[in-house]
Amino acid sequence: MKTAVRLDDITIDMNWDHYKRVERILDAAGICPIVGVVPCCEDDNLNRMTDSEDWSREARAAIPEDETAWMEFLKGLKDKGWVIALHGYKHVYTTKHMGLFPVNRFSEFAGVPYYAQLNMIKDGIRQLKEWNIETDIFMAPGHTYDRNTLRALAAAGITRMTDGFGRNPYKRVVKNSGRLDAIKFYPISVRTADCTSDKEGYTTYVLHCNTMTEDDIESFKRLIDDNRDHFIDYTELLKEGGAVRGVFGNAAEYIMALSKFVFVKVRSFIRNSGDDDTDDTEDDVVATEEGVISGDDKGSSKV
Repeated sequence: MKTAVRLDDITIDMNWDHYKRVERILDAAGICPIVGVVPCCEDDNLNRMTDSEDWSREARAAIPEDETAWMEFLKGLKDKGWVIALHGYKHVYTTKHMGLFPVNRFSEFAGVPYYAQLNMIKDGIRQLKEWNIETDIFMAPGHTYDRNTLRALAAAGITRMTDGFGRNPYKRVVKNSGRLDAIKFYPISVRTADCTSDKEGYTTYVLHCNTMTEDDIESFKRLIDDNRDHFIDYTELLKEGGAVRGVFGNAAEYIMALSKFVFVKVRSFIRNSGDDDTDDTEDDVVATEEGVISGDDKGSSKV
């Protein structure tokens, strides 16, 4: 399996200490990931600046002082070959809809009316353009989206998404105002073992730097060090073709995603049973396991 890397939740107020450590691991290995930039972030959980006094000198020096410095940071990512995606709009979860890819029961987009989604996406694109970033790739917060999301993306000129399950990129046909569009998907891993499998195909390893633990960061470094030959630049993944996936393929993906959600819920319940101090709300669940998505979006939901 050939594996690309995805970093979520890139904002000016992110955990720069964790981000810089992950960046060093990737740069040392010569791996260029895709990063999801939140254009108009209003998610308090992504603001990690209160921890900055404990960060390394390198991390504190990396914090952009103003919007101009932030734009220079984004330009630097592009210049070294990193791919930038539009990561939602405000990154605030306002619904409990699971959508077409039910790995979570919270969403910024799924369940929101079409024209509202279209305006959110257009506003997000507009903000990225003000930062001199143009992209046709979308990264849904919480990995949740519905048919209206796909319609809105196509209408706004976004033709690619990083999400879904599968062993190769694929396309979903979108009916939009009498015409047929297609959104191309670049799947993420179901579990860590997929990333280093000897099977043929492509997948993506997802990281949330903000909420990664020390163990997560060390595990990621070991994963890269021990399996470097399996990892590729995201630009290489983007070159792969993708056939249209039919109704049975989409149904199989939905069942796999929902099964993953249920599995993680049950496992979390078993682990936390008897612990009265554990707050195991459904908004804390990210349906992945063993570091496939390191860190999560805990606390982000504002329903």
